[in-house]
Amino acid sequence: MKKLKWAFLMAVVLMLAACSLDQPGSSTSDDEGDASKDGDKTYKVGLSVSTLNNPFFVTLSEGVKEQAKESGAKVIVVDAQDDASKQASDVEDLIQQGVDLLIINPTDSQAVVSAVESANSSNVPVVTVDRSAEGGEVVSHIASDNKAGGVLAGEYMLELLGDDTAQVAELEGVAGSSAARDRGAGFNEAVEGKVNIVAKQTANFNRAEGLTVMENILQANPNIQAVFAHNDEMALGALEAIQSAGKDIIVIGFDATEDAVASVKDGKLAATIAQKPEEIGKKAMEAAIAKLKGDDVEAAIPVGLELIKE
Repeated sequence: MKKLKWAFLMAVVLMLAACSLDQPGSSTSDDEGDASKDGDKTYKVGLSVSTLNNPFFVTLSEGVKEQAKESGAKVIVVDAQDDASKQASDVEDLIQQGVDLLIINPTDSQAVVSAVESANSSNVPVVTVDRSAEGGEVVSHIASDNKAGGVLAGEYMLELLGDDTAQVAELEGVAGSSAARDRGAGFNEAVEGKVNIVAKQTANFNRAEGLTVMENILQANPNIQAVFAHNDEMALGALEAIQSAGKDIIVIGFDATEDAVASVKDGKLAATIAQKPEEIGKKAMEAAIAKLKGDDVEAAIPVGLELIKE
């Protein structure tokens, strides 16, 4: 009897084992699992912005986030607060969070090189926007032609002045940033030998500093007839100082922020150069997704410029 029971149990075990082997859908193939993960992957992109205290970069960030939403990607935005050391730390933190790609708007084009190289070492691709990096491996740079924008500003200033003896001031952006360097180069190329630039001083792309710097410039140079500011925030600060001094001076800015465009329409700012930050942000995210999908991406992607005047 014991032998019969033992034989019966063995038969049951063998039958269950056979059923298990024949059961459809029981495969645990690594290939199938990996394919499923790749198909469902949500890309995580880190965006390091020089400052969110500037409407231009707020709009640029919104462009990145809007395009990310359309692409089904996740974006982590960090604000460097115009501090190159903080930006380097922010980038390291984003790498540690496991981002698939970094979009960086450098505070300082030279100082950001170490952060870009750190991303390179971690095999995290980098895209730069508006301001370039002077080293490290960058997949693509998305920006307007800042030098061409400076030329536009200079040529329009000459058109308004019509006088090669005019005294002009230039408010410069953050020292070391490619935007400040290129805008200044374009402007000076356009006006060289045609006006007298009596003052050049940085106001760090900041409205409050633009006001203070312009007040100091006016005290030393009361006969200034025109001002070119490397961005609208400084231009609006300079305009406030000029109005407080009761003077009528041409002021041209750069970026075409909402406040600046309204000022142009009101006949206060003479002009601003439209750089379309939202489009820069969208194109940056498009380039990021293309790179992550293995598509070819252009090393430089331009965004058009426009002179906004009355």
